[in-house]
Amino acid sequence: MAENKQYITQVQDKGTVMISEEVVAAIAAQAIMEVEGVLGIGSKPGADRKLLSKGLKITITENNDVTVDCGIVVAYDNPVVNIGKAVQAAVSGAVESMTGVKPVAVNVNVSGIVRQ
Repeated sequence: MAENKQYITQVQDKGTVMISEEVVAAIAAQAIMEVEGVLGIGSKPGADRKLLSKGLKITITENNDVTVDCGIVVAYDNPVVNIGKAVQAAVSGAVESMTGVKPVAVNVNVSGIVRQ
């Protein structure tokens, strides 16, 4: 059975631009890894670059409402709530600037903490 992919769809003058959930996940993953204090995405620190989007779930509705759910691993001795807020801001800003759509929610699940 074929997988049902979700897309951000934007109608332009000369056609339609469709941005897949995988692209949104890649944008979010890159933004997350740039936040100081984040060691990985998902449940393992030092995420493999090819698997960065594995700890992410992107939901796109028919109205182009985007929700990002992500799991992160943070470095010990960092204020976890502050890192979560920084991840929310980074992901929201990156997705909006690259797709033109501001996420309605960026949910952050801190799934691990590692002493460096």
